Amino acid sequence: MNLADKRFIVFEGIDGCGKSTQAKLLTERLNLVGIPVHLTAEPSSRPIGKMIRDIFAHRMEADERTIAALFVADRLDHVINHEEGIRTKLEQGFTVICDRYYLSSYAYQGSLVPLDWVMKANALSVELAKPALHIFIDIPVELSMERISKSRAQLEPYETHENLVRVRAAYLKVIELLKNEDHIVTIDGTQSIDWIAEQIWKAVEEVSSL
Repeated sequence: MNLADKRFIVFEGIDGCGKSTQAKLLTERLNLVGIPVHLTAEPSSRPIGKMIRDIFAHRMEADERTIAALFVADRLDHVINHEEGIRTKLEQGFTVICDRYYLSSYAYQGSLVPLDWVMKANALSVELAKPALHIFIDIPVELSMERISKSRAQLEPYETHENLVRVRAAYLKVIELLKNEDHIVTIDGTQSIDWIAEQIWKAVEEVSSL
């Protein structure tokens, strides 16, 4: 891991876990202490990411293998593009906070297509920009379904009880698999927003180069 990667933090979790809210709160808190932050997300806002969003919005059709490959391509572009890519922002001195990264592919696509393929396909992105910290906000599937049904007019393809059970199980499997390779902190997402934010701050403080 190079020094730049030590300022790279990723939020993970099943839909409705609150990671996007917490990513924004962490960005604000880091800004308050004078740390410049680039907040980003996957799928990205670039052309491949927009294609993925069109699939999720039911404007395009694609099978799981195609979706998995699109995420690989979008992620690599997200890492290396010279406009607002992750590596570019790290080189410019920003701390980068990303809402979803390769653990999402391992959990979402790796639960439907061979996990080994998904991990190998994402290997270059992992090599080029490996986070110092993955924050996995864990919630029960029942709470996930309750939250997303209240906040969505239309559910995305993965947002069914059956799929989310599979995805959460895949997350837990991958976290165990990578426990000696990646710094992954699991936080109870059923607690209050403020409590979760404080646990995240404690985890971030342990990343010494921030």
